[in-house]
Amino acid sequence: MTTGPPPDRPTPTTPNSPSSAATSDARATLLTRPLLLRFVSMVGASLSFFLLLSVVPAYAAERGGGGAAGLATGSLMLATVLGELGTPRIVGRFGYRLTLIAGLFLLGAPALVLTVSGQAAWIAAVCFVRGIGFALTIVAGGALTASLIPDQRRGEGLALVGVVSGVPSLVALPLGLWLAGRVGYGPVAVTGGLAALAAIGFVLGLPDRADRAEREEQPLGVVRGLRTGALLRPVLVFAATATAAGIVVTFLPLALPSASAGVVAAALFVQTAASTLTRWLAGRHGDRHGSARLVLPGLLLSAAGVLVIAPTTDLVAVVAGTALFGAGFGITQNATLALMYTRVSAASYGTVSALWNLAYDGGMGVGAAGFGVAAGLTGYPWAFTLTALLMLGAVAPALRDRRVTPPSAHPPAPGGDPR
Repeated sequence: MTTGPPPDRPTPTTPNSPSSAATSDARATLLTRPLLLRFVSMVGASLSFFLLLSVVPAYAAERGGGGAAGLATGSLMLATVLGELGTPRIVGRFGYRLTLIAGLFLLGAPALVLTVSGQAAWIAAVCFVRGIGFALTIVAGGALTASLIPDQRRGEGLALVGVVSGVPSLVALPLGLWLAGRVGYGPVAVTGGLAALAAIGFVLGLPDRADRAEREEQPLGVVRGLRTGALLRPVLVFAATATAAGIVVTFLPLALPSASAGVVAAALFVQTAASTLTRWLAGRHGDRHGSARLVLPGLLLSAAGVLVIAPTTDLVAVVAGTALFGAGFGITQNATLALMYTRVSAASYGTVSALWNLAYDGGMGVGAAGFGVAAGLTGYPWAFTLTALLMLGAVAPALRDRRVTPPSAHPPAPGGDPR
């Protein structure tokens, strides 16, 4: 259970104080054997998911057209969102480790039989099961990972987690299509399935922090978490930036001239690099000074980046804008997640992981869908401008979160808004 001073008011320490000694010990033991084992299982899950993320729609389209491709992706994301809603309850019943093992199995095993049939219904069913598995891995796995990181280094530890899970996705996403064009869909699907199944062996070596004491403590459910201001406010801020992330990744290639393909690639790379760097820096700053005061600057920086991108005529400005947005997005990613973990007991880590991932997946999906409609009516420059203005709506919960007194480590009463 998280204890101690509010995250934005760390207790001063001296080199010889017990608190300083504890911090030094924590700093020396961040990369423990259990955390390294968790990193391996995390890489396996990321490879399995992202290796097939573009391959499955391409396979579906080849067999049944564009509608089949959309059905495959829609089935995957629907199952992911539904799974994220239910995973905290499953974790409360079976613990982190068993839930994570089940998730990896459901993510990997169906991929082995993906190419048995080219029927749209079969592909959609495989994707649905894999979506449930992915939800189990990211929610239960995220909560387990948080329990393996010392409280004093939570921000930096979560930043490192972002790097470990992010690098495989950057490699696997383009690699999947490249391999499918050379060896066929079947071998790529089997490789993706085996990556997740192989990770199960490393999960068996992990401790299960959902011990009896935690299970006996009443965890905060997802619905109750959404009614709790201390968790809802960071979720709303992060969802605003995630919405813009889905828009930039999806529509930037369409908003720029086709001759600017190299600029688009450079801009997206700069965004990812900036996000990774600032996520790390935000984690280190949060461990020393608290994460609460980073949320608003991250949001404003993200909105400013989208506004700079908006004209889409100056290619230098587009790259600069994506760098600004990526920097703000990385800060918001780390600060909101670290802040939410400090506001609950360990028994509710699964709920925090579910809420944060719902904001991520839901924000990206809603943003991409809504922007497509807006761009069709106004054009890309005005649609980007409108996106930036809508993001500023999250300033209200961000400001309120800075004013209220940080809550205790214990879950609040149902429907409460801890001050």
